[in-house]
Parts: sequence; structure tokens; C-alpha cells
Amino acid sequence: MRAWPWLLPISAAAVISVMAGLAGPAVSQQAPMTPMATPAEPDAIPLETGGTASTGSEIWFQQYGDTFVRNVTTATLTPVLPAAGRANGAAVIIAPGGGFLFLSMSNEGWEVARALADQGVAAFVLKYRVRSTPEDPVAFEQAVDAMFAGAGARPVSPGTASSEPQPAPAFADQVTDATAAFALVRARASQWNVDPERIGMMGFSAGAMTTLATVLSAPQTRPAFIAPIYGPMDAVAVPADAPPMFVALAADDPLFGHRGIGLVEAWQAADRPVELHLYQDGGHGFGLGNPGKTSDGWLDAFMRWLAANGFLQADNSQAGIAAGRASGAPE
Repeated sequence: MRAWPWLLPISAAAVISVMAGLAGPAVSQQAPMTPMATPAEPDAIPLETGGTASTGSEIWFQQYGDTFVRNVTTATLTPVLPAAGRANGAAVIIAPGGGFLFLSMSNEGWEVARALADQGVAAFVLKYRVRSTPEDPVAFEQAVDAMFAGAGARPVSPGTASSEPQPAPAFADQVTDATAAFALVRARASQWNVDPERIGMMGFSAGAMTTLATVLSAPQTRPAFIAPIYGPMDAVAVPADAPPMFVALAADDPLFGHRGIGLVEAWQAADRPVELHLYQDGGHGFGLGNPGKTSDGWLDAFMRWLAANGFLQADNSQAGIAAGRASGAPE
């Protein structure tokens, strides 16, 4: 398996700008990172996966109208459910991106979750643990700059396919959080009108890495499908029972747009279902899509892919939900 280079050298402000889908000339006109009060998260469920080395509190901030959080030491899962009578039984656990230093909670979390729920898919935003950063905003930018300055020389692997799952140390916390998220959704499947056999995972950038690391190193999660969105495209060793995979990437992505499609080719070589959408433009961090760019329609393509693969069939969802109740899953 070829290791994944993590991210290209790039400044802290530019990293967040790129994550917000503002690649190219707009990066040179960066908006400031504005501190904000910690928002209420009344529906967030602690996953009780432990803490991190950080002793500080979560720090929330905004840039370009998007909401970010850093210093996440306690993982949570926030359900965003379809309106009554709209659920089709499918579910997606969503892992936002942010280079494992912060999480893009609005652009790659809540907004995507609401869009899926509007389509009848139960969505669950995973606020996973990230690396510790200095509380001072200036020191934070300097720390990110220093880390990304040598990022290209530090390969990171999302895991390997083997009979003895071994999460790569760089992804261990995130894989543990994702594993707990799958267990929670299955445990409450009947309460949330979810078919336990139709729970997938979607991740953006670093969240895409987390999604793949979960599949490769934690097979007990058994995702029904995965959707790595603008993540690395390097080849990996693919398990024989790998789930169907949907991939979306912009050709002008400054981080991953010019590195081939080894990931897709590896899925093909393993004879596993895979669909790739390589959009002409959209940059990195486009979330639901940059208006006026071809990447703007990726969620519609994803929904068609789910339907074509049988993940949106309501009759199957009722059977799965009934099975969840019969198994004694807590309400």
C-alpha cells in the first residue's frame, strides 16, 4: 500500500481559506478568524471515547461565514433527522474536515446533514477529537504554519487491510470516535428510524481520511457505503468485502486534484463498486458545492447513486427497522 502524504505546505490562514472552498486568488485576500461564543449543541451526544493530551477548552471561531471548532477533546454525535414520515431508513455519519487541527462544522457538517435529512436520510455529525492547538489565535496560526511547512515530507497511512485490524497511530482517536458513532446509531436505530444495515459514512478532506481509515482498520463498523469527498486519492490495500464507494473531487483542488486516482483504481482492482465524480472546478472545501462551479451538483449525484444501489428503498428500511426492534435495541 502506498502511504498518503498528508497535506501540502501552506499557511494557517490559507489552510482554513482552502477548507472553505476559496482556493486560488481568493486565498490572498484572507478574512480574519473571528472568535465566537461556544454555540449551544443541545442534541449532541457524548461518545465517551476518552480525551486527548489537550487540557484546554474547545475554541470556536468563524471565517468567511463558516463555523469552525478546534481543541476538540470530547467526541460527540449530533443527529439531524428527517421530518416525520420522510425517513427512508438510510443513514450517514458525517466527518467534517480541518486537517485534524480543527473541524469545519457548518460547511462540512451541519449544512450537509440538513441537506441529507431533507432527502429522507438520517444524518449524524461526528465531532471527532483533533490535535491540540495553542489557545492564543496568533500562536495557533504560527503552530499551523510550522506543522504544514513540513507536511509534504511526512507520510501518513489511513490503515491497512489485514485480519488483525491495526489503526494507524495518526488516526487512532478518530477511528475510535467513528467506531463509537456506528455503535450508537445501531443501538438507537429503531428510535431514529434507521435500518442498521444501511448506515454509511461520509467525510470531507481529513474527514475523508477518517472515513477510509475506519473502513480499513475497523472492519467491525461495517459501513454499508462510504463517500470520501475531496480527500487524498492515493491507492490503498482494499479489503475483499469493502463497501461501495462514492468519490467526489474537483480537478482544480490545490491539495489533491493532481495526484491521480489511485484510490478509485484500487477499488476497481478489488472488484468493489465505486463511482468517481471528478469535477472541472470547485477547489477544495466546497462543502455542498460552490455556486457557479460544476462541483455544485455533487449531492444530487450522490443521492442518485444511493438510490441506484438500493440504499433508499423504503420497504427494506422497514424490514431493517423491525429487525432492530426485534434485537432489543434501546429506544
